[in-house]
Amino acid sequence: MKDFIAGLPKCELHLHIEGTLEPELKFELAGRNGIELPCSSVEELRAAYTFDDLPSFLKIYYEGMQVLRTEPDFYDLAMAYLRKAAEQNVRYAEIFFDPQAHTSRGVPFDLVIRGLRRALMDAEAQLGVRAQLIMCFLRDFQAEYAMATLLESLPYKEWIAGVGLDSDEKGNPPAKFAAVYDRARQEGYLLTMHCDVDQDDAVEHIRQAVEDIGVNRIDHGVNILEDQRLVEVVLERGMGLTCCPISNGYVTDSMKAEGIRKLMDLGVRVTVNSDDPAYFAGYVQENLEALQDALQLSREELAQLERNAFEITWLPRHVKDAYLAEVDAYLS
Repeated sequence: MKDFIAGLPKCELHLHIEGTLEPELKFELAGRNGIELPCSSVEELRAAYTFDDLPSFLKIYYEGMQVLRTEPDFYDLAMAYLRKAAEQNVRYAEIFFDPQAHTSRGVPFDLVIRGLRRALMDAEAQLGVRAQLIMCFLRDFQAEYAMATLLESLPYKEWIAGVGLDSDEKGNPPAKFAAVYDRARQEGYLLTMHCDVDQDDAVEHIRQAVEDIGVNRIDHGVNILEDQRLVEVVLERGMGLTCCPISNGYVTDSMKAEGIRKLMDLGVRVTVNSDDPAYFAGYVQENLEALQDALQLSREELAQLERNAFEITWLPRHVKDAYLAEVDAYLS
């Protein structure tokens, strides 16, 4: 099954580019930018990645970004992920980036997006991996800052497929960003939003995202199983959920494999992704392997997870169909 998964054409829709910053690259960038890290070796740094909930993870996550200072830094960060994606036969990815995590410490928006954009273009030409960017707002910052970031993004609108919402969910419901999302929709952006697993008011946050904000898809979102009516709404709209099994196991009590299985059985377009693989020790290949091991998924079920992912991409219909044909050809 590992060999089957390795060859399966894959699509990743829940991947934070800052969460792909491996310790080796972190040391390289720290040296380049004259930054002293608190750890003296790659092994020591990796061992420091200890967290058991969302806030403890985010603390380490944001500290790690301090080495990202220049356009080449962001280029190297994205290219490192895209090379890994190519190795794992990821054919297409939609990649989150967090501009506020950088502009809030004095790194210009233009510098961030130009580095990322250049990497995406080179990866398509050199590696055959296609990707688009999703700009995320940090929900623990003020909504006004999110709106300012949205406005700052408009000159680069052709480089950004849509917007998302991430970071600490406690006390930061989707409703806080309703006006920002309304403006983003008016500007032509597609919409997604994190509804992290087992957070306070998780089901109400999903309801706000789906019914009040009207997102196109949900990131994480397994708690939707607690409300049958919301499940029916998602099924009716053909919405997808971007689940991250290994990540779930780090920040909650389990991978939520049984929940993912139930979503699959209900016909929800659930997908498997890696989230922050440098911190959770697993890219998309390892996430699929872990889920297959937990649920004993068949080849057909694994292929269906990738069909789900390609189906809910923010791509033109004819491009989706071409990727879906690759999955079907591989399975046959």
